[in-house]
Amino acid sequence: MDDTDSDTAQTSRPSQVGRPRRSQQALLDAAAAVFATSGVDAPVREIAAKAGVGVGTIYRHFATRPELVVAVYRHQVEACAEAGPRLLTESATPEAALRSWITMFVEFLVTKHGLADALRGDGADSDALHAYFVGRLVPVCDELLAAARAGTDAQPPVDAYNVLKGVGNLCIGAAHDPRYRADTLVQLLISGVLN
Repeated sequence: MDDTDSDTAQTSRPSQVGRPRRSQQALLDAAAAVFATSGVDAPVREIAAKAGVGVGTIYRHFATRPELVVAVYRHQVEACAEAGPRLLTESATPEAALRSWITMFVEFLVTKHGLADALRGDGADSDALHAYFVGRLVPVCDELLAAARAGTDAQPPVDAYNVLKGVGNLCIGAAHDPRYRADTLVQLLISGVLN
């Protein structure tokens, strides 16, 4: 085959730009949903069934369970980070945006708590993921807090890092106690931060 035939063959193939990325996103969404209901030790076949793919497809994207868990964790952090600016533009008030985002953050912490537990094994990897989590979500929280507090002269009682840390502490154990209302306590915390 000469160069001309090779060029023609390459240009006549349909382009799959974006398809692998969309497929991976669908797998991550499915894995996140399964992890939330069945835990991070759920069988891969359950994730594959939820995604509507074969088990081999999951292993083509993620060679090991820890790789999948890390990818789901990062995917969920990104979704939470990207929601902040969107909520600021879509919500009736900056306070409503902050409260909606905090609700999303609480849901992330409570339903994905098993992800954090699964990632605690390796200190270096766990530290890197924690740094990633803080680096992505603290600035979003800071922006939402600043917008919600705009027009007030008083300094906030705590910074965004401590707000998220406080929210996290209020969420500990919520997944294991159906009577514990972490979401209500967290909203009380936000009221205190805003007043």
